[in-house]
Amino acid sequence: MKLLWTGLALTAVVLFCLGPVLWILSTSLKSPGLVDDRPPSLLPDLDAASYRVALEGRGFLRSMGNSLLVAGATTVLTVLMASLAAYPLARMAGRWRGPVLGLVLAASMFPQVSIAGAVYRMLMGMGLLNTHPGLVLPYTGLMLPLAIWMLTGFFGRLPRELEEAALVDGCGPWTTVWRVFAPVAAPAVFTTAILVFIYAWNEFFFALLVMTDPAMQTVPVAIAKFPGQYRVPWGELSAAAVVAILPLVAMVLLLQRRIVSGLTTGATKG
Repeated sequence: MKLLWTGLALTAVVLFCLGPVLWILSTSLKSPGLVDDRPPSLLPDLDAASYRVALEGRGFLRSMGNSLLVAGATTVLTVLMASLAAYPLARMAGRWRGPVLGLVLAASMFPQVSIAGAVYRMLMGMGLLNTHPGLVLPYTGLMLPLAIWMLTGFFGRLPRELEEAALVDGCGPWTTVWRVFAPVAAPAVFTTAILVFIYAWNEFFFALLVMTDPAMQTVPVAIAKFPGQYRVPWGELSAAAVVAILPLVAMVLLLQRRIVSGLTTGATKG
């Protein structure tokens, strides 16, 4: 009986959490007439008109491509730079490690609006407005402190005996990093990559500031511009939201397998 109540409670929690997502999915599959019904219908009539308008009529696929390119480049650049910085910080001895990490983290505490003017002028001076690097560089700068902090904490828990054993076997510094530390550090690296990708995918403020050309707009800005002056196209908004969620879900599921594999490998290797 206790197991039954536990299952019912978990089912209720899952349905509560998935409720908004299921409602958006249902709205995206309704015909325009059914979307505007009052009271609203719970079940859709499986009409794909909203998807056709959102993807073809509003050029949402182009925005998806922009977001994939920007988020992917930001993730690779941030994780690579953070890994190179976190490893020596994790091995730093003495009392300077804490202040250095605090200074790194403090760099990410400034509100975006407080640095928007300086960032805009820098990008304008370099001719990077309405370009993909014009978003990749600010995103990398914003996420790099947090990524360094996370990876430093993980690298610091790795035993030094791994390095010593690699040096005894004749491995150089780079061979030690790539062949010894990289497999063990896979869980932290992929977890950090997930957070960076999600941030870059969802970021709105700098995307709106830097990308004024409609052809270069990312997903959040494109969705924000769906509503008109007198009407909100709920069906098209829902369809665009469903399409925008899919890459995040696919990436999380893919990297979760790698994370679990990396954790298991790190736990079983002696």
